[in-house]
Amino acid sequence: MRRSLGTALLAAATGLLLLVTGAGTARAAGPSSGFDDWSCHPSAAHPEPVVLLHGLGGNGPGNFATLGPELALAGYCVYAPTYGEAVPGVPVGGLVPIERSSREIAADIDQVLAATGAAKVDLVGHSEGGFQSLYVPKFLPGYAAKIAKVVAIAPPTHGTTFANLITVADDLGIRAQVDDVLRTAGCAACTELTAGGTLVGPLNTGPIAQQGIDYTVIASRTDELVTPYGTEFVDEPGVHNVTVQDTCWLDLVGHIGLAYDSGVATMVGNALDPAHPLPVLCALGPII
Repeated sequence: MRRSLGTALLAAATGLLLLVTGAGTARAAGPSSGFDDWSCHPSAAHPEPVVLLHGLGGNGPGNFATLGPELALAGYCVYAPTYGEAVPGVPVGGLVPIERSSREIAADIDQVLAATGAAKVDLVGHSEGGFQSLYVPKFLPGYAAKIAKVVAIAPPTHGTTFANLITVADDLGIRAQVDDVLRTAGCAACTELTAGGTLVGPLNTGPIAQQGIDYTVIASRTDELVTPYGTEFVDEPGVHNVTVQDTCWLDLVGHIGLAYDSGVATMVGNALDPAHPLPVLCALGPII
């Protein structure tokens, strides 16, 4: 019985990876619709360009097909690079080790600053991108000074059980085998982002929030992938932790759906420009 449960769990690990990466690439072919404009010059109203960081298995244009154009329409210079491709040129990102991806993100930040002439950027990250938006300013020397605001959407800050898959693996004593499956499938970042992952402890050792940066964390109570609920939040002074349902109590948006929810997009915009908040018109975001 124990062996059959373990076999089923290993299959679930592979299936979960396919689910995450499949969701991330579903819109890969879509146009950028007004963002990733390298001729953009930041306005006085929005002096910091926005760098969008996609989730695990995603890519910039696909993950931010909703949020990117909305921020561009609001007058921001917006850029959505794809980082962490296991196979160069194949737009499935965020799979390589977190530290390697963080260096790519740092190079993207420098490229945006050079192109726009801005002094700082704002980072908006979803899922793994949210984790990176917390990781980069803390661990990459000099980059906290290049970042004005961080908006982290459903980041696995304290490590995720991946829909409780990791909890079951620990109970069955086959965590090592599950980690091997994820690494063999080409997802080194998967094991680093899990509860007890190798980078979760360092991120949470000492303050996460860096001086001079305004932080907002946005989560959904109905997120069934970054689990358990509350894993996302940074309980530190100066960090604004927000739940979608605090504003839109009927919105049962799921983890992936957070990137495509128009109400969440308004919340992100308000976090970037808190001096001029817009009313949030609640939508029913995708439940996945």
